[in-house]
Order: sequence, then C-alpha cells, then structure tokens
Amino acid sequence: MTDNPHHLATPSGKPRARSFGIGFDGTPGPFNAITDVPGVAVGYATLISGDGALVVGQGPVRTGVTAILPRPRADLATPVFAGIFSQNGNGELTGSHIVEETGAFNFPVTITNTHSCGVSRDGTLRWMSQVLPAALDSAWGLPVAAETYDGFLNDINGYHLTSEHVGQALDGAASGPIEEGSVGGGTGMITFGFKAGSGTASRVVEWHGRCYTVGAFVQSNFGKRHNFTVRGLRAGPELAEPAIHEGTPRAEKGSIIAIIATDAPFLPHQMKRLARRVPLGVAMTGGFGYHSSGDIFLAFSTANPAAALAPSGRIASADFIPDTDIDPFFDAVIQSVEEAILNALVANDDMTGRDGNFVPALPKTWLKETFG
Repeated sequence: MTDNPHHLATPSGKPRARSFGIGFDGTPGPFNAITDVPGVAVGYATLISGDGALVVGQGPVRTGVTAILPRPRADLATPVFAGIFSQNGNGELTGSHIVEETGAFNFPVTITNTHSCGVSRDGTLRWMSQVLPAALDSAWGLPVAAETYDGFLNDINGYHLTSEHVGQALDGAASGPIEEGSVGGGTGMITFGFKAGSGTASRVVEWHGRCYTVGAFVQSNFGKRHNFTVRGLRAGPELAEPAIHEGTPRAEKGSIIAIIATDAPFLPHQMKRLARRVPLGVAMTGGFGYHSSGDIFLAFSTANPAAALAPSGRIASADFIPDTDIDPFFDAVIQSVEEAILNALVANDDMTGRDGNFVPALPKTWLKETFG
C-alpha cells in the first residue's frame, strides 16, 4: 500500500480507494489526480439545502458545478489539442462540434446537472469576459460544458445553479489535491446504486527517459448494481444491500463524463484515440453503456501551445509521440479512469434527497473485509 497521504484520503479526510488496500496497476502521480498534469486546476461549487417533499423551485437541492481549467488562468485563451468520443450519446457536451472540426478547444470545462448545462456554459463565457476580456473582445467562444442527471436526489427543475455559482467554481479552481465524492457537479450523482459523483486519478508514463502524466476526472452517475466490479471481483450480487430507498419512482438515467488530461505531446487524432479508451476503464468497474446512459469523453494535451495557437502566415510545428509508442498511454487512461470511478464511490457517505429518496454509500465495512 502507498504511504503517500494524498493517495489515501482527500483534503477533507474522505477515504480514497487505496486506503482500503485495493491494488491498482500503474504508477500514480503525487496527488493521484488530474491536477498532477502541470497547469491543470479543478474547482467546485456545491449546493446542498433542504429536506423532505419536493417543491419545485425551493428544493431539496443536491447539485453543483465542477470547473476544470486546462491551462493556468492567464493562458486560458490558448487552445489545447483535444479529441472527443461518445460511447453512448444520451447526454450533452457543448463545444463538441468545434473539437471535432479543429481538434482543439480553449476556455475552462464545466460539468453540472442535465438541466443546468446551458447555465454553466454561459456562466463560463461571462467569467471569461471578466477575467480575460481580451479573449472575447473581438472573438467568439464555444466553451465545453457537460452534464449528468441528478433528478433522483435534486430539484433538477428548480434551476438552482446560477452563473455566480459557476464563477465561484472557476475562481476557486486550484492545483494540488482535490476533493472527491459528493462535491461540485457530482453532488447528486449515483453509481451502481451507491452514492458517487466526482472522482479523479492519474498515472505517470515513462517514455524514452522522459516522464509524462495522464490524469482522469470523472463525474460518475451510471451502472446497475448487479454489474458492479472491483478489480475483477464481481461484487454486485454480494452487495444487493444496502439498497436505494425510493420515495418517488426512479427511472434509469445514468451517465458518465470523463475528462482526460496529459502533458504528453500528442496530435488531435491521438487525443481522440485516448478518449476512445475511456470506456475500457468504465467497463473494468462494470459499466456497459446502457441505453439511457450518456457516456461522453474528452481528452486534451497541454503540450504544443505555440502550435495550438496556429499563427497566421507561417508554418506551425508540433512535437508528438509516435502512434507506435502510444500503448502505455492507453494503459494510463484505462487505469486512471477505473480508479477515479472507485474513488468517487469510496469518498462518499449516504445521502437523502428529494421526497426522502435515499442512496447508500458503498459499505466501508465490506471494503475492509474484502481488501484490507
């Protein structure tokens, strides 16, 4: 087991998967987080209030927004090479068309609930116009905003998320260790019938004497209990209890958004190749991309900033690792996604939301008995 405290617990003391002796492949970065990629920062705004029966517009509220800055604040107008992959398109990620067209995007990424995706997108533009006005003075912006559904626990039609909350998440974005579980956009999310939400992990890849980092961040809200798998152990049938308690009927509306970041120099088509490997990490935990699941994945590289700007009138040059050497980076994506999902589950507690709807946490006693 690692003795790095950042690998074992979140900044607030929530346990992470490794604290229970769960073994993973690969070598994590110092924080075992997407923020191990230099320049990447994460911030949250978390909204939790009210109990009891749903009153639309009043609550109960169990939601929030997550902000991921792909570059330091002063450099957010500089694009990053990127690629996207939709395993199952029952969801939304704005800005996807320009990523497909140009292989790049700029500005922060936000993730929230399904009915607040537009608010987070527009809030990002408002924030950018304040902190980097030159980026929008004579240009347009198409920020990336993504969503998963939290309506079982949250007053999703009450529209409680505002542009101000988006600004709070963006202003609070920081590098270093980050919280996981029921925070930010992950506040009201459920995975395999357990409380889940936000999770992260990273891997270090050595390539010809150089070390690069691949980091994953997930907003995890998918999966059926009987499929739940932990490091090859089909745990779902054994964990039929504790079960979700429904004050109101629960329809299957699961999804997962994953953001992959790396400082390795890759071209846009290679970033798309990394994004295509995310479903393999999801499948390691028992996620199979069912009909109602929006499984949408974005990968970006912070390398080659000058080439990503593509100045007019002269040839732009970009470094890249050959495709023939990409396999260890595929491993890193799969490994970090798998661990990020499990971290989202482990760093969590029971939650009761609207109409008394109850979602249990993954039992810590079972984890200790099984892996400790």
